[in-house]
Amino acid sequence: MEAGTPIGTVVAVRGAVVDVRFAPGMLPPIGSALLVQWDRPGALVLEIHSHIDPERVRAIALQGTSGLARGTAVRATGAPIMVPVGEAILGRLLDVTGTIRDNGPALPPDTPMRGIHHSPPRLRQASATNEMFETGIKVIDLLAPLPQGGKAAMFGGAGVGKTVLVMELIHAMVEKYQGISVFAGVGERSREGHELLTDMQRSDVLARTVLVYGQMNEPPGARWRVPMTALTIAEHFRDQRHQNVLLLMDNVFRFVQAGAEVSSLLGRLPSRVVYQPTLATEVGSLQERIASVAGVAVTAIQAVYVPADDFTDPAVTTISSHMDSLIMLSRSLAAEGFYPAIDPLASSSVLLDPAVVGAEHYAVAERVRESLARFKDLQDIIALLGVEELSAADRLTVARARRLQRFLSQPFVVTEAFTGTPGRSVSRADTLAGCRAILDGQTDGWAESSLYMVGTLEDARAKEESAMTKAAKP
Repeated sequence: MEAGTPIGTVVAVRGAVVDVRFAPGMLPPIGSALLVQWDRPGALVLEIHSHIDPERVRAIALQGTSGLARGTAVRATGAPIMVPVGEAILGRLLDVTGTIRDNGPALPPDTPMRGIHHSPPRLRQASATNEMFETGIKVIDLLAPLPQGGKAAMFGGAGVGKTVLVMELIHAMVEKYQGISVFAGVGERSREGHELLTDMQRSDVLARTVLVYGQMNEPPGARWRVPMTALTIAEHFRDQRHQNVLLLMDNVFRFVQAGAEVSSLLGRLPSRVVYQPTLATEVGSLQERIASVAGVAVTAIQAVYVPADDFTDPAVTTISSHMDSLIMLSRSLAAEGFYPAIDPLASSSVLLDPAVVGAEHYAVAERVRESLARFKDLQDIIALLGVEELSAADRLTVARARRLQRFLSQPFVVTEAFTGTPGRSVSRADTLAGCRAILDGQTDGWAESSLYMVGTLEDARAKEESAMTKAAKP
């Protein structure tokens, strides 16, 4: 133990909540870390959440407390949880306290450390950008373009493809994106973490990536603080190394859920739909730190689980209020086999403005939305009476909207092993050209299947010609 540091003793343990008594006048500050001096393998780190009285603090455990007894000595660090940052952690997998978890070699002793709690940049320091962050995914680049240095969220219920979309974005950025990637796995399954690590090793992405995990089987305190650890690492590369950072988080809802568990353990009365009363504050403390400073961008792409497909859920609406780009995943589109199952009418972006993306892009996007919206309006009539009862103009609109739906589907690299179809990345120019051709009627004579799960319009043309050649053979 270090000389001069306050030493306390555990007086109560209630799951992940631990009360510690210190000598009068020696209470460590709220938000600082405590180290439990126990005889079990592995460290037990606590984070002070509140001062109960002049002698006791209430803390949240970031690891399991099984076996922790009253009377155990606790050392106060007087500082927030410190995690390693910098070049040494590139290519490594860390937990919430910065401990290496990939069975690799230990970090060098001179690795810099940084506390996980920081104030967001001042408004005058933050820099805005209107530059587009091209993903190679047609429906995103066309209708919900991501801003370089902004925040984008993918909202969807269970099983509609959020994690697949995040993994595809990681693959899509390998060649295009010359910066650092930080991936935060918040409340994810161990299997998903292992798969992501293996995929990154195989695709040579890992050398420029840091993985930070707080898994589903860990205490709520760990899942609650994992985004802060990942964000601290990203901030170091932004502020000290002046490098652009791509921050990926899957799943931000688990961060909110962990906060609700912590709030319940602390005995707070719940707010709407049993969420914590501090929901907006907790989400804001995370999202406001994601900012670009002095021309160095932190671009955040976040997956958000939507409980029971209820997009009015308080957690979903609170998170969405901080976003520049909203990508809504649709269960009905997934059921019909349209992947990525992104709802083109519900998704939106602040960048979809003629002053930013250009008049041509904006015009094509508006025509696509108009066509798909009209098709949606006519679906009830089609279901009841059939397409034949529509006017000639509406029949043409429906035919082109159905082709647009299929053209906006796309094979992914990460699903190639399951589908057998090679993944495709499509430039924005090719996406615009393809949509314009469909809207102008150039594909009216093509089979709809020729436009399904292809990359560019040229790929669809080759598929159509191949199908016609096979049909012509006796």
